[in-house]
Amino acid sequence: MIVPDISQDAVAVADHYDDLDPIYRSVWGDHVHHGLWTTGRETPSEAVEALVDTVGDRLGLMPGQECVDIGCGYGSTARRLAVKRGVRVTGFTLSAEQAHYAAAHSLPDVDIQVRDWLTNGLPGASAEAAWAIESSEHMVDKPKFFAEAHRVLVPGGGFVICAWLAETDASRWKVRYLLEPICREGRLPSMGTREEYEEMATAAGFTVTGYEDVSTRVARTWMICAGRLLKALLVDPGTRRLALGTRNRGAILSIPRLILAYRTDAMRYGIFTLSKTGE
Repeated sequence: MIVPDISQDAVAVADHYDDLDPIYRSVWGDHVHHGLWTTGRETPSEAVEALVDTVGDRLGLMPGQECVDIGCGYGSTARRLAVKRGVRVTGFTLSAEQAHYAAAHSLPDVDIQVRDWLTNGLPGASAEAAWAIESSEHMVDKPKFFAEAHRVLVPGGGFVICAWLAETDASRWKVRYLLEPICREGRLPSMGTREEYEEMATAAGFTVTGYEDVSTRVARTWMICAGRLLKALLVDPGTRRLALGTRNRGAILSIPRLILAYRTDAMRYGIFTLSKTGE
């Protein structure tokens, strides 16, 4: 497990997303996660939605199911799956700014809460499916992240995780100059490997039913983000002032590091499909 040299907690994660809210929406859009390219001809918006639809497919979502979006961001994934799959979604975010945006774009079957997933307060066996798209990285206690998902799901319930992962047995220079700084600058308390995620999932009671490394299909996201950010810095004085003045400016400087991390295989992107064993 890669751990930054400065410890991170839920308060730091919330501050990160609240502070950078305008930049994230201009650079990432309202999904705040990677795009997934299949043909290579998809637009960035189509690629982002393709990742969401892949999660829905992996879970086999059916109309009327109760679902949980762990680390829901602006609620865009929850809204898309609620509309396209007919499910009801409860989403959790640490960011008040993200929840404010979600409230302005609310849907009847989507409930967004500002609350830490590790103390989510949901009843046991109350959801039939759950997903976490690029939020497990921000969990201070990753074993509890898995344990809470297992507790909340009904027997046989599905759980899909899209995760930033560290290369297994990454070399010292990759850890020192890429992975550890990415954790520090992105407010990630830790970054695990595929093997560590599967071990934690199994320990929590899940069965790992699928895993796919899609690193090469998502990596172009960061070149797109870099281009959007550079353009905004050049033409928008407000973005320049915010980028230079933010206390979380390290996240902006981390974009070139993320591009290099993918190109050197220091960082991987994995999609896990898990099932709560029937009881």
